Amino acid sequence: MRNQEIEDLVEQLAVELGRGLSLEDLDGLLLAYSANQSHADRVRVNFLLSKRVPPDVSAWQLSHGIAAAVRPVVVPANAELGMLGRVCVPLMVRGFRVGYLWVQQDAQEQSATAILAQLPRVRDATDLLATLLLDSNTAESSQRRAREQQFLAAADGDRHALEVIADWPEIRQRGPWQAATVHAGPGTDAGPQAVRDPLAATLVNRSAALQATVGFDDALFTAGLGSHAVMLFRARQGRTAHAAVLKRYEGELAKRTGVPASKVVMGIGEPFGSLRALPAAYRESRIAAQAATVDPALGAILDVRGAGVYEVLAGGAADPEDSVYYRLLQGRADAAELFPVLELLYDSDGAVAGIAGRLHLHRSTVYNRIARVRGIIGADPLAGRVRLELHLALKAARWAARPRL
Repeated sequence: MRNQEIEDLVEQLAVELGRGLSLEDLDGLLLAYSANQSHADRVRVNFLLSKRVPPDVSAWQLSHGIAAAVRPVVVPANAELGMLGRVCVPLMVRGFRVGYLWVQQDAQEQSATAILAQLPRVRDATDLLATLLLDSNTAESSQRRAREQQFLAAADGDRHALEVIADWPEIRQRGPWQAATVHAGPGTDAGPQAVRDPLAATLVNRSAALQATVGFDDALFTAGLGSHAVMLFRARQGRTAHAAVLKRYEGELAKRTGVPASKVVMGIGEPFGSLRALPAAYRESRIAAQAATVDPALGAILDVRGAGVYEVLAGGAADPEDSVYYRLLQGRADAAELFPVLELLYDSDGAVAGIAGRLHLHRSTVYNRIARVRGIIGADPLAGRVRLELHLALKAARWAARPRL
């Protein structure tokens, strides 16, 4: 571990801020501290001697949300503990927490306002400190990667992995659960598709998912792959939290890729009360995400129950050109005019007025195109079996363009 470089940087920060600093890892172990300190309270003295945060102090700090924070957190004084007020600066690298830098208030200060005002001036130095921590001790990032791999193995049906994650504190006894798949769809420059390196794309999804769920109690765990992110939620009827997470995920993608996200979807599987059902629920969430990607009319957040025929199509191969009616239409120059009318006609139960409005056409144009279809295929496109065949073929054509998750 590059102790000297880290210690020197902590000392330099202390001089610049004119305050006492201490650096600890995620387990509360002392990594470095500054000699510059006008007054050290009892907690700081004991910490420097024992090299570890005692349980009562740790509980006080954690009660103010430092474990989930991504910005400086004010931890007020606690006379019972003999502790002056402090500011905790979470140290993050590529979305991963690597440690905490603590800045102690002076005894005469009534608030942490002055410290908060100073911190932006040393942002570059704290970012460098975080990078040095990651470079010198990768236990935390390695641990996170290992846990994500364990979770993904469980989602893929590995029995041992399912037993392991069942004992994780964030998952144990917090069911019923729901699996969600988040995907940045094709046709946008945002998201991991803008990152050609598969490892970088995985890191983008991992860190975006992790940051997007911070502060949401119902979001229990996240993992990332090159094509999508996987999230485990507590099962709820509402989708308010899911919508908020999805919005933040879009923002996190934009921050990491430098391109505003334009189309990000979330597919949600059925609730389950036993973790043995996680693999099936994960598959359902992927199907829902794929359906939402290929069929925007279904919405950005889609439960598998709303995937309709796409859930059926996911069960096996379906070629739209197996339909003779589809082939007769598909090869024509005006297919791009006829297919949208037919699909909306079938999706909206034949409401011509609604179809005309959505396609910005006159009603007579809609009727004319239906008549053209009738003439081309030699059958009534609204008749039961013909309608079913064409509707399924149109959806199969969409499904063929789905992202492979």
